[in-house]
Amino acid sequence: MIKKTPFKNLILFKNISHKDSRGYFKELLKEKIFKKKFPFTVMSYSKKNVIRGLHLQTKKSQGKFISVLKGKIFDVAVDLRKNSKTFGKYYKSILSENNNISIYIPPGFAHGFCALDKENYVIYSCTNYRNKNSEIGIKFNDKSLNIKWPTNKPIISLKDKYNLSLSEFLNKNQ
Repeated sequence: MIKKTPFKNLILFKNISHKDSRGYFKELLKEKIFKKKFPFTVMSYSKKNVIRGLHLQTKKSQGKFISVLKGKIFDVAVDLRKNSKTFGKYYKSILSENNNISIYIPPGFAHGFCALDKENYVIYSCTNYRNKNSEIGIKFNDKSLNIKWPTNKPIISLKDKYNLSLSEFLNKNQ
């Protein structure tokens, strides 16, 4: 099942899961639905209260298809497409192993999430390879975004501590 969001090309998917006494088998990604290639797939593991992001690439921007293999995350996508009606706004969703929901985030969005369970395994299929030289981050707690993260004790990386504010990012990328 496909569910459109108020953000152009940002789509939620209810994955097909086949369960029996042995466990389950899930269909996560069908390229024919997107008519896009996903040449780069990565996975992350996060403990509870880890916030990753908000990340994006300024050159060779990536579309991302995100699924949770184990655990549960509070997922956020911030629209940074300059000509978009939803520019500067964010979309949030809960993705989990149990709800079978995945999200496709098109190029031009910053992405981040907060890990909600003890163990969280997230898989990202990307439309472009990682370009380390164009990686950039927006502060997860930027006041102008006003994202209500579901933790009072966020665990963030040293790299993410030095992410830009949204206004710094916009001034740098005019």
